Amino acid sequence: QARSFATSSCSAQKAAIADPAAQMGVDNPAGQGFGKGGFIAAHPGMKQAPAVLAVKQASVDPDVQGVMRNPVYPKEYVLSVHPKHVPTAKLHQKLAFATIQAIRRVFDMATGYNPEKMDEAKWLRRMIFLETVAGVPGMVGGMLRHLKSLRRMQRDNGWINTLLEEAENERMHLLTFLEMRKPGPLFRANVMIAQGIMFNMLFMAYLVSPKYCHALVGYLEEEAVKTYTHALKDIDAGKLWPNTPAPAIAKNYWWLGDDAT
Repeated sequence: QARSFATSSCSAQKAAIADPAAQMGVDNPAGQGFGKGGFIAAHPGMKQAPAVLAVKQASVDPDVQGVMRNPVYPKEYVLSVHPKHVPTAKLHQKLAFATIQAIRRVFDMATGYNPEKMDEAKWLRRMIFLETVAGVPGMVGGMLRHLKSLRRMQRDNGWINTLLEEAENERMHLLTFLEMRKPGPLFRANVMIAQGIMFNMLFMAYLVSPKYCHALVGYLEEEAVKTYTHALKDIDAGKLWPNTPAPAIAKNYWWLGDDAT
């Protein structure tokens, strides 16, 4: 919801296709918004991935080699970003916000969420379940925009890729957490039920009001930021996974160093 866009050219996109490393993120000081061609370009805060990490790609798990690589943000830029709440000024925003608040209350009760009493097992249970749901909206939106582009025989100007990339990013979160905990049969059954409800609800809602769905995801991410901020505080305090090496799949996807924890 707070995503920024910069202008881009066809030649730049062709160069990115020819040079895979260029797809990881490039310096782009251009102004905000869409260019005349309507292309969605890299976020202006992104930096190109280190060449030394690009070389490592050949030695990683084959399941990771084909993913849309995650961009690299400088530490200074990341620390300069502060979460903000988008006011519910319009009807679709009010409805989306109310929906997310209701879902959050139910989810908190179902997972026993209490920021003051969370251990590693509880965090992983919540994170894994959350990511199985968080990966649905981007795929639904990307799929429906893909079909719309086919029906109208018109270009989508970058939104399909952006939404599918978001869906994959959430899936990579899930795969990372699965390296740390393997859910049991009951947990997997609940995931199947939640995924079925979420997918069909979003599918129908996106057909009626894409604005509502985008606002829904925006407010969902606001809540996710709050939750993960609590987790990061516990990690920084040494309460969670002290000095535990980051899984290899995470190091590759997020371009982390060999000593990442």
